[in-house]
Amino acid sequence: MIIDCHGHFTTAPAELEGWRNQQIAGLENPDAAPVPADLRITDAQLRESIEGNQLRLMDERGIDLTIFSPRASFMAHHVGGFETSAEWAAICNELCFRVSQLYPERFVPAAMLPQSPGVDPATCIPELTRCVEEYGAVALNLNPDPSGGHWTSPPLTDRSWYPIYEKMVEYDIPAMVHVSTSINPAFHTTGAHYLNADTTAFMQLIQGDLFTDFPALKLIIPHGGGAVPYHWGRFRGLAMALNKPPLEEHVMRNVYFDTCVYHQPGIDLLLDVVPTRNILFASEMIGAVRDIDPCTGHHFDDTRRYLEESGLSEADLAAVQEHNARTVYPRLNALLKQQGR
Repeated sequence: MIIDCHGHFTTAPAELEGWRNQQIAGLENPDAAPVPADLRITDAQLRESIEGNQLRLMDERGIDLTIFSPRASFMAHHVGGFETSAEWAAICNELCFRVSQLYPERFVPAAMLPQSPGVDPATCIPELTRCVEEYGAVALNLNPDPSGGHWTSPPLTDRSWYPIYEKMVEYDIPAMVHVSTSINPAFHTTGAHYLNADTTAFMQLIQGDLFTDFPALKLIIPHGGGAVPYHWGRFRGLAMALNKPPLEEHVMRNVYFDTCVYHQPGIDLLLDVVPTRNILFASEMIGAVRDIDPCTGHHFDDTRRYLEESGLSEADLAAVQEHNARTVYPRLNALLKQQGR
């Protein structure tokens, strides 16, 4: 079985973006603000948006199931205040849930949180609870920078984040540490901000002692860990300089990287540096890079192809493509067993 741990609803019907644009306009003109009931998307529209896009490519590439969350760049937690984010998160999470109901053996939801700059992360707990208990979410996306590229929030090891971590441990769900749109012109969203955030999050975890307080907490750092695998020696050395335990003890019992790396040498490096048990298959398709690589004739984001050409043993390949995800996402594993898979 092939489990893709990193999928976003990037092909949602145009009505979703239209509603969001009205919501943003309503921040300046409250009379123009829509209500959730104004958004009408039928099941037929959802099927059309999925079957010709994500589902078609999943079938072509042999991917059995995707953990499916709202579009990362659409989270845009910097827009408005908490009420704006709460309304937007609820709408986006409901759509991902509806997709999972239409295709229960192909998509499983992960929750977007209603984060907002300067707002206590504990305010996200009601939406997190609803998504897990009502929608069957098996994970959440956690934005370490709700400000949109200006990094005004405290590091992930700060105690202000602890209410979310406590709930994650209670529900036994992991979080993918994933930023949203950058409004800082110095940082391109997908080419810089995403990868900067991955690297920054890992360094924050080295500097702190989060997993001493939460030994059962599980975090996924996407996009192959940003710059982390390439600079593994630097991070090992910095941990030593900070009088922290070796990375294998201090961080890597709780942190996992995905395979959203879009060329063969990058995947080979990831597999060579990071222990196999810490790597989860993912493609982030349809997402950051949609074109065909002229050097290979295949889509950049066809990451399964890279894994199969990496020289992994059969057992390690199965671990990366399925078994590690079952371990990191216990609620997903329980659902799959319930489905007889």
